[in-house]
This record gives sequence, structure tokens and C-alpha cells, in this order.
Amino acid sequence: MPDHPAPLARLARAALIPLLLCVAGCQGAVLDPAGDIALQQRNLIYASVGLMLLIIVPVMILTVVFAWRYRAGNKEATYDPHFDHSTSLELIIWSAPLLIIIALGALTWSSTHLLDPFRPLNRISATKAVDKKQRPLQVQVVSLDWKWLFIYPELGIATVNELALPVDRQVRFDMTSSNMMNTFYAPTLAGMIYTMPGMRSTLHAVLNRPGEYEGMSANYSGAGFSYMRFKLRGLDDAAFARWVGEVKGRGMPLDTANYLKLEKPSEKVPVMHFASVDPSLFQRAYERCVTPGTPCMSEIMARDHAAGGGGKPHPMKAGEGMPSGRQSLPREKPEGGLMKDTDEITPVPHNSKPRQPGVPGTTDPDSPRNRDLSFLSLPATPGHARAARG
Repeated sequence: MPDHPAPLARLARAALIPLLLCVAGCQGAVLDPAGDIALQQRNLIYASVGLMLLIIVPVMILTVVFAWRYRAGNKEATYDPHFDHSTSLELIIWSAPLLIIIALGALTWSSTHLLDPFRPLNRISATKAVDKKQRPLQVQVVSLDWKWLFIYPELGIATVNELALPVDRQVRFDMTSSNMMNTFYAPTLAGMIYTMPGMRSTLHAVLNRPGEYEGMSANYSGAGFSYMRFKLRGLDDAAFARWVGEVKGRGMPLDTANYLKLEKPSEKVPVMHFASVDPSLFQRAYERCVTPGTPCMSEIMARDHAAGGGGKPHPMKAGEGMPSGRQSLPREKPEGGLMKDTDEITPVPHNSKPRQPGVPGTTDPDSPRNRDLSFLSLPATPGHARAARG
């Protein structure tokens, strides 16, 4: 027996190294859900892949079978150089993919509505219905640069880069962003939901299994994107109550001043706890008016509507703590060209240049010098002569 493996065996082992390195970077969070929404999404992936394999596997097998059966050396195979059509083959070739596409379309359509993130849950798990007497836990999410802020308005606390949820209880997430678009993604909880400045997204989800998981931003958002991750903790009712008590006991207040400090870009931010939260903070973050003296979107829309604009007002409720003082808001909207009469629009004439010596003209249509045959006469601006552009 040789002391060293054969060259072929060594080559096979060396070829496995890149494959193992690729697999080492993979995680099974998507296929190992801890919540019912993530479970249904995983089952949807399985069903879709299974339906597609109904075509892919037979095609791969038949490719090998046909190549072997109709090889040049097989004298028993039927050879018909004039074959051009078979109704039976056409029915099989077109009907099978069509049926699979119809099945995939029906599955996608129904799943799109059943797993709509704005839609409240109709079950906690496959064996447990939603308790209609229990309100969903509300969590307000703000994506900052580059960290996640979670506000529990009913509990009066907030955290950074740590999201704790009670198991088997429906959770409603209201999401926005402070600066740029991000994607809230906790693969063991639910799918990806975008967070955008000046907009509010919603997600309904539930955790069914205690444990510690990971969430992240799935949308590139700058230098600190790689470290924009958070801990997702599933706790039973007793453990969740203890966690809330710990946050209230050792946290700092999250007021406007602390939020503005937190809003500044920073990387690798550790977990932070806030024992109290300004009740209007999330609404002001959503309406982009946390900084004192900044007008809120609802106030701008209300003034625009009062001045004759087309937008519908969405005034804030009284007592929500909106900053006052909006004297600098524009009252009049510029009128676009589509709203003007024909005689109010100054036309820009397009004239032909005088023929110049050496210009190819129609004798050489592909010549780039044909650009010199016309020019654009631009209207004069105050204090400047009329300009011409070739």
C-alpha cells in the first residue's frame, strides 16, 4: 500500500477547500424559523422550489437519456432526418410548464395576500389562534446611521441594537428611517421590510420559540452598514417582564437632546437602554421634525392645503409636543409649464445654419460633422445677450 494518497485523491480534497470556505459563510436562519410568519415563508420557498424541480429534474434526466439513446454509435435508435413535428410531444412540452406556472402564480398570489406585512395575524402558530382580547405589542423602529432604535411606546422604554419580544404574542412594528433607506430583516422572525425617511412601514409578526437570534440591515446604506446588526431575543412572559424592569432600572431618558446625539452617524454601537421615552419622538422622527424649529410634514401639508394646494392635510393631534414657529414656510407654489397658456410659454426656435464650406451634408450622411448643420437659439436672460448652441 502506498504511504501517500493518490494524486487524484489529493486533487479531490484540494477542490473541496473552496466549497467548504463558501459553506462556512452560510447560515440556516431562513430555513430554521422561530416565528410563524418566517415558517410560512420557508414553506413557500420549499413549495416553489419543489414545483420548479418538477420540470428541472425531468429535463436534466431526459437530456442525458436522449444524448445516450440517439448517439452516433447506437444503430438501433430510429433516425428520421425529416422529423419536424409531433403533437404529443408539443402537448407535453408546453402543458407541463404551463400548469406549473399556473400553480406558482396561484401560490404566489395567495401568499402575497396572506403574508402581507400590513395585515394583522390570524394565528399565533399552526395550532394556536390569535387571542382577540390581547392587543398586539407595539414596537416603533427607527433605522439610524448605523444602528437600530426600538421604542416600546406602551412600556415607555427604548433600546438600541436589542429587540426583546415575548413569545407567542403578536407584535406590530411601525418603522421609519432618520436619513436613508434601510431594510429591517430578522430572518427567523419575518421577511424584509424597507424603512424610508418620511415614510412609515408596518409589519405584523410573532416569535414562537425562546432564544437569541440576529437581525440586520439588508440594504446597503454606507460605511457602517456591515455592523448595522441587532440582537433579537425571544423571552417568555416572566423573562420579558424582568427584562422590562431591568431596562427601566438602569436606562437613561430618551428625549430630544439624546435622540439628536444618537442620530449622528456611528459604527459598532453597543446595546443601549433607555428607561423613558418622549411619547412624540417616533412621530416627530417619522415627520422629520425632531430638531426644534423644523416644520413637520403634517404642518407643511396643512398649510399647503389652506393655501389652495391639492394635498390633504394630516394635522397632528393636540398635545403631541410638536415644536412651534413656522414663519419661514413658503406660501405660494410655483406654476409649472403644463398649467400655463400657450402664449405664456416662450418658444425656442430651431434654425438651420448657413451651409459652410467643407461640411459633408447629404453626400456623407454618417459623418459626425452633420451636427454642424443646425443650431438652437436660446432665449436671452436678463442682463445677457441671446445665446446660440450648436
